[in-house]
Amino acid sequence: MDNKELKVIADAMLEKKGQDVVSLDLRSIGTAISDHFIVCNADSTPAVVAIADNVEERMIEKCRRKVNRTQGKENAFWVILDYGDIVVHVFQTPYRAFYRLEDLWADAERTAYED
Repeated sequence: MDNKELKVIADAMLEKKGQDVVSLDLRSIGTAISDHFIVCNADSTPAVVAIADNVEERMIEKCRRKVNRTQGKENAFWVILDYGDIVVHVFQTPYRAFYRLEDLWADAERTAYED
């Protein structure tokens, strides 16, 4: 996998005002369930859903990839989009602070994305 897909996801998050967009390269960790996590947060339920929907649309449009599984859209506190080698996490801001996903994978190489 090239980083094009990570960039497409990050851009889709930023288009819909995703905050603090970060990818974690988990390949060196060995026990991780995927190669990359990409994480962002937003301040409202509609924003979380809009970001997740935009990621799905852009991945189909630009990478010809459909999501394997999604979880969390019902309540939109934390939406997960599973692409196999990439897992996308879109949090409502307080939940990202609570779960501290990046701290769990602190050994992973981080890349931050900005507009």
